[in-house]
Amino acid sequence: MAVSGLLSAALAACGDPARWDRLTLLRARLRMGGLLLASKFKSPAQRPYTVEVSPREVRAVLFPFGRDGGRGVFTGDTVRIESAAGHTLLARSGARAHARDHLVWDDLDFLYFLGYALWNYLNTPFLFRWPGVRCEELAPWRDPTTGAPLRRLRVQFPPHLPTHCPTQVFYFDDRANLVRLDYCAEIFSRHLRGAHLCQGHRKWDCGLVLATHRRVVPLRRDLRPLLWAPAAMEGFIEDVQAE
Repeated sequence: MAVSGLLSAALAACGDPARWDRLTLLRARLRMGGLLLASKFKSPAQRPYTVEVSPREVRAVLFPFGRDGGRGVFTGDTVRIESAAGHTLLARSGARAHARDHLVWDDLDFLYFLGYALWNYLNTPFLFRWPGVRCEELAPWRDPTTGAPLRRLRVQFPPHLPTHCPTQVFYFDDRANLVRLDYCAEIFSRHLRGAHLCQGHRKWDCGLVLATHRRVVPLRRDLRPLLWAPAAMEGFIEDVQAE
């Protein structure tokens, strides 16, 4: 797709697009959890992970993952849990449908959710240049709390890319940093929309600019996030490296 306007500014704000095109791996050390997990009978407590995502294919690896300190491998609609020695312990195809259709999640369902979510977050906004992704700039939205206008990009994802929902709206500040995204996490429910707030932007040693704190809260119909509400999901990035 052609890159212009707001998308071009967002790419430049996040890092040099030419450098991104040379990357083969992005590695982040983080903590994440949230009350939304309790709806699938998973502990909402924050968990520490190292995640490695590919900027060139749908793939994410999380470790430690599983009871024996192994790793979880997400490759689109297939997930597997490996032992520390690299042996496959559990695996599943059709991972999205299984997670969406089950009230109680097992470790493979949880792995699918973490895998696709982190793969999306760490690849944004460069993911918007992938074939089949369509972007349209919307009218700015003025934050009633700060009065600052936020530029918005409506992004439509093709069916083969795993993400929260097909159409999402991304908000950018006056520096073109991503500060919010609105979506419905269909893997949990098709009816609950959330505002995913991105704060504490930092330029890491690898040259990329990414938010250090992410928090998901309920979204009102007038597009106001319920800032006082407990976080449905929350994550803290502690380190980012690129290869």
